[in-house]
Amino acid sequence: MATKAHTYTEAVGRRKTASARVRITPAKNASMTVNGRTAEEYFPLPSMVQTAFASMQVVGAHYAVTAKVSGGGHKAQAESIRLGVARAITEIVPEQRKDLKVRGFLTRDQRGKERKKFGLKGARRSPQWSKR
Repeated sequence: MATKAHTYTEAVGRRKTASARVRITPAKNASMTVNGRTAEEYFPLPSMVQTAFASMQVVGAHYAVTAKVSGGGHKAQAESIRLGVARAITEIVPEQRKDLKVRGFLTRDQRGKERKKFGLKGARRSPQWSKR
């Protein structure tokens, strides 16, 4: 049985609680599919579509991107796709790493919600103090 050669490069991008598994394939013109829909259909704002495509525009290359995203909001999902695409591009073309790194596209934003502590109202908010 012959094995099919991988024609795509896969990478994972994360931001806060959003996670994106991204596959990029060389193509004639850039296109993006997010959870089975086009990026324009999936994201509510054009700025989020631009965010998702940003790492491809820096490199100037054309790839067909397929992304499976989960968690977080639309903005965090767009930024996690951007990170995943940037990581996949650096696997294919290592010379582009510096351009992507300078723009911050290879930096993971790990900020998340801080857990609530016992004796407090939230993560840091203490109960209101009363004298009597």
